Amino acid sequence: MRELWLVRHGETTWNAEGRHQGQLNVPLSPRGVGQTFRLAERLRASGVVFDKLYSSDLERAQETARPIAQALDMPIYLDPRIREVNSGRLQGLLQSEIEAHFPDYVRAVRADPWNTPRPQGESMAEVSRRVEAFLRELPSGRFLIVTHGGVIRAALKLALNLDGDTWRRFRIQNTSITRLAFPEGAVASFREEGYAITVGDAAHLERWAEALTTDEVEAG
Repeated sequence: MRELWLVRHGETTWNAEGRHQGQLNVPLSPRGVGQTFRLAERLRASGVVFDKLYSSDLERAQETARPIAQALDMPIYLDPRIREVNSGRLQGLLQSEIEAHFPDYVRAVRADPWNTPRPQGESMAEVSRRVEAFLRELPSGRFLIVTHGGVIRAALKLALNLDGDTWRRFRIQNTSITRLAFPEGAVASFREEGYAITVGDAAHLERWAEALTTDEVEAG
């Protein structure tokens, strides 16, 4: 059995602004830094043992992985195949700017969001090929993988053999955990061979417990 814990990086300054960042290195926002430490503490407290910790080589993923690595006392292995989609000329732009300056692309991607490449960038189909190559090399075990929203959606489409644009509809929050499992023998292809345990789990970011008094907690 292979179990993958796919973690989206913490919030960046451009996430907060709504800018497309693609493969540019954009730092975590102060909120994003806080998210990473909440996640690291959750993973440490869970007691779950991982065989290896992987991270995208983009800085926002590495910034997210470092507190996790410290909390779990694990080294980080970088892999460029789990980078975010290359957004090409869209990098740094707001959605309103993309719609104003690239109307042909906007029409094309609405018609075929999987196969349409970003201007001078990648399509999601291209992302899925490098993601599948990475996944195919993993042996049996449990792996923690710090990556990006596009990569996680590509992995979900591959594992669950999703039709149409269903893969776009998942809410993958910053530092959320998506867990996929693959039975023994799922090596040659990941299509239709996996299943999701959780998608977009961000329980460590919930604030309801902080509002309870000690007496309320003890009272259940």
